[in-house]
Amino acid sequence: MKGKTFDLRILPCFFTLANLLFGFFAIILAFKYELRLAAGMIMLAVLMDSLDGKVARKFKANSDFGKELDSLSDVVSFGLSPAVLIYIFVYQNYIPIWGLGISALFAMCGAVRLARFNVMSNADFFVGVPITFAGGFMALLLFFMERLPWQTFPVAMVIMSFLMVSSFQVPKIGK
Repeated sequence: MKGKTFDLRILPCFFTLANLLFGFFAIILAFKYELRLAAGMIMLAVLMDSLDGKVARKFKANSDFGKELDSLSDVVSFGLSPAVLIYIFVYQNYIPIWGLGISALFAMCGAVRLARFNVMSNADFFVGVPITFAGGFMALLLFFMERLPWQTFPVAMVIMSFLMVSSFQVPKIGK
């Protein structure tokens, strides 16, 4: 170990992998019907996603590898996880067949959004609503599930799906 130093360029990857881990935990907790914990895992994934970018910029550790790992993690944490949670806690009780389609649409639009982000380079704005916002928003709605009519979820999910793949320019903040 003598003479070996820790390469700070891998530090953001730990936050990115924590994001993925929290997204994975959210899905597992959904299968155990732990709504609040599952939604909380997605919110923790949002935090980790925010931190990985900040750490990468601070240590000048941006890389193509990190960008790809981030997108793969995001599709799980903010595309698949919210889709699974909302299917389990809302759609399977009210609209099981339609709910499968709506959940699949959300996850697929999130994947398309991330793929488009990875091939476009624009430093001033995002094209379409970021998947982190869309997935975090859907998880946040779950915290208020008892107070919201169930119809809120398919409407919000379809709107968020289309906003992710839209051509709306969303300003980047906090960069």
